Amino acid sequence: MKPLLTGWNLIKVYTFLVYIFMFAPIVAVVILSFNPQQFGSFPMEGFSFRWYIRLAQNDAILMAFKNSMILGALTSIVVTAVAIPAAMAFVRYEFPFKNALNTLLLTPIMIPEVVLGVALLLFIRWLQQPKSFMLLLIGHVVITLPYVLLVVQARLVGIKRVYEEAALTLGANPFQTFWEVTFPLLMPAIFAGMLFSFTISFDDVTATLFWATASNQTVPVKIFGMLRNSISPEINALGTVMIVLTISIPLLAGYLSRRFSKGV
Repeated sequence: MKPLLTGWNLIKVYTFLVYIFMFAPIVAVVILSFNPQQFGSFPMEGFSFRWYIRLAQNDAILMAFKNSMILGALTSIVVTAVAIPAAMAFVRYEFPFKNALNTLLLTPIMIPEVVLGVALLLFIRWLQQPKSFMLLLIGHVVITLPYVLLVVQARLVGIKRVYEEAALTLGANPFQTFWEVTFPLLMPAIFAGMLFSFTISFDDVTATLFWATASNQTVPVKIFGMLRNSISPEINALGTVMIVLTISIPLLAGYLSRRFSKGV
């Protein structure tokens, strides 16, 4: 008779317990966000959208949500505008120090955000510039650029150069070739990269803590500040909204990327 707890079964049990440990608090936050009572308890005494209504009436949270949306949108636009020509240069052309420059642009993905946050803050202070929304935008561009650059580069590597060469042979100039041939083929990666960069920017808290001011706080920074003062049921509702957005946007990006890339 084979023993029940073999090595592989132990790994399965351990993995299951790790997932329970990781996701049980998230499930509890989502469930408690619908609790009509001030203090969370199980079993709940009813079901209510009370804290979501309170959340929608909180001007400070709405302002933080607006800041996060604007910051995420601008970050994705700026990062995409930088990543496309950079990826084209690294994949399609040869020039001095190409590998060094590519590594430099990808370096932020390997550096802890705390280090990046302190470094950029000290640099701005050295320039004698105050903290502002522009500092937030620059910081988020630095953080998210490696992800979008990798996605666009991976897609560009898979695009055969024969398409571009055929367009050039038929009389198109380099810009027309890019706009009419390469850009449409890159659209799945570009769209996915924009959504990923938006999600990373929207959800970032570690580095943003060093760059945000009282007037341009983002939602994660606002949640962090609320947790420092008190445990409010509104935090559960706000956390649930953040969880839904953080999970759904990358899933949507992956789905649309696979959908658009079929047949190419």
